[in-house]
Amino acid sequence: MTIDNAFTEVAAVADAVLFEGYLLYPYRASAQKNRIRWQWGVLAPRGYGEQSGEVWSSRTECLLEPRGDDARVHLRVRFLQLQQRTVLDALGREVEELKLAGTRHLSWEEGLPRHVDAVLPVAELLAGATVPIRVPGSWTGEDLAHPDGTPGGRLLRTCWPLVGTVTLHAEDLPGPYGVLRLRVEVHNDAGCPSGSSRAEALRTSLIGTHSLLAVEPGSFLSLTDPPQWAAPYAAACESLHTWPVLAGPAERSDLLLSAPIILADHPQLAPESTVELFDGTENDELLTLRTLALTDAEKAEARATDPRAAAIVDAVEALPPEILERLHGAIRSMDPVSAGSRFGADSPMALPRTVPWWDPGADASVDPETDTVLVGDVPVAKGSSVVLRPGRGCDAQDAFLAGMRATVQAVVHDVDGTVHVAVSLDDDPAADLQTTHGRFRYFRPEELEVTG
Repeated sequence: MTIDNAFTEVAAVADAVLFEGYLLYPYRASAQKNRIRWQWGVLAPRGYGEQSGEVWSSRTECLLEPRGDDARVHLRVRFLQLQQRTVLDALGREVEELKLAGTRHLSWEEGLPRHVDAVLPVAELLAGATVPIRVPGSWTGEDLAHPDGTPGGRLLRTCWPLVGTVTLHAEDLPGPYGVLRLRVEVHNDAGCPSGSSRAEALRTSLIGTHSLLAVEPGSFLSLTDPPQWAAPYAAACESLHTWPVLAGPAERSDLLLSAPIILADHPQLAPESTVELFDGTENDELLTLRTLALTDAEKAEARATDPRAAAIVDAVEALPPEILERLHGAIRSMDPVSAGSRFGADSPMALPRTVPWWDPGADASVDPETDTVLVGDVPVAKGSSVVLRPGRGCDAQDAFLAGMRATVQAVVHDVDGTVHVAVSLDDDPAADLQTTHGRFRYFRPEELEVTG
């Protein structure tokens, strides 16, 4: 397996991570939201980070199960290198914008994909290994001319050199399982003059930094849903500024993606998404329709802003009706109800077809207002006071709520027959507003503790 082949099945998701937030709708340089860019996975120069508190290194810890003495780890660290595009007029002066023959040229910061690869024997990682990051700077110029051929200006594109280090270390864990804790740290070792601004520091930053790992032969263990025997090992893993998850198709366990954003195991792009909109958490249909609604002048500015923005506008305008139709909603959260399925007609969990399960008011057997559930030995219902104790494998956002007090607002049942407890946070100043709109946080009964 070559290193390129190793990551083929995770390439699309990795690209979505790399360009997350690169440029936001309406994809124009003048848009306020695009005035402050480069927010995800930025590893600033070490010198600037030590002065300002900005992150300059990241750490990924994961569980690795190699098979055999010849097992190898494939590593790819990916990031963007900032490229400054500067517009000069015919006199060589820097300007924000230049218009020639109806074409606009704007000063802007582009991002160039870069990566560092390594293939390392697992046996070597037990002693520790270092992979250097060395990306040279560059400078290019492009002459601009009027329609009659006379000089009209010039575009300068400048990249600054990037310097960093990737360190890897594997550690044998106690017990009979043969599992290793693998640590991967990415450091930006560039210096930065005292008093530098963030804009200056970004020139030598690693932007959108994330790591891809593949083991051959072997597997990685899920950190969000580990086997029971591995739960203590998973709990001891500490990642900083990254979120490692199993990657690739669900049947694979030899791939891992460590991203600066929270993802679930085996993240995939929706098959309906055909255009890279630089926001993997947004609604493709909404962004597509809004982009189509831009005026001709706004589209022209977007195209002048960045080649990738131009590609978005062109791709959206070229979408055929059948692709637009595909964007209009898809349900993937429910199993099909059919004979022999998990909740088919013969299953004791199957609901009568006459009962709309999404509407508790239509089913007299449930009532969120009065239903109770046992928390320990204590029945809990609407109005009960509880303390939140999110369990292993919980949503990452719920983990921040551990120990907080809450009030039960409803006890609800889902289509699978699972009981959930809807709560509002006692210390949330917007709790009344959220309750009015029926917006709650949901926990399993075992994730709650009854207060006195």
